[in-house]
Amino acid sequence: MSEIWQTIQTVAEANDGRFTTKQIENAGISRAYLKSYVDKALLIRTGHGHYALSDSLIDEYAILQARSRVILFSYGTALYLWGMTDRIPHSFDVTVPSGTNMSRIRKDLLDLRVHYVRKDLHEIGAAETVTPMGSKVRLYDKERCICDLIRSRKDMDMQLYSGAIKEYFSDHPNMRKLLKYGKQFGIEDKIRTYSEVLA
Repeated sequence: MSEIWQTIQTVAEANDGRFTTKQIENAGISRAYLKSYVDKALLIRTGHGHYALSDSLIDEYAILQARSRVILFSYGTALYLWGMTDRIPHSFDVTVPSGTNMSRIRKDLLDLRVHYVRKDLHEIGAAETVTPMGSKVRLYDKERCICDLIRSRKDMDMQLYSGAIKEYFSDHPNMRKLLKYGKQFGIEDKIRTYSEVLA
């Protein structure tokens, strides 16, 4: 194996099998080499400027997270990652601040649903968890997920909605945090109603 390929492997292995063109250039290798390794099926292009070793297990959550620092997994995707639904998402739900340009990522990922929210509300409930493949990703905590479900009830799949609401309120709900978020989103009264019925 060439020294160039060994360097690429080293960079990739330090990042769970993934890397960017910038990381390769920082290691002193021209990005022009990447195409030839893709053509030889040694690398997979996972998005604009993003690559993975073809023999590495691809964690799509981690790859998407690496595409943008502001992405937070939300709605059905966050519910799945928290174990609040056993329904494996067929598309990724992410939330970003209003005005974020997601056109390049959307072009690469057809199974992506982007939700936009005011910048001052974007980081409310931001948390971290580990994907089923062991990568660390950012997402909304359980309380923010519940607030988003209640706020978007008309647009939600009712089976997913009711299952997640029942699951949350039956498993030691953090009412203090939930009501705090509810106040910020203007749904405090709705949350109190749910808590009286389900908690």
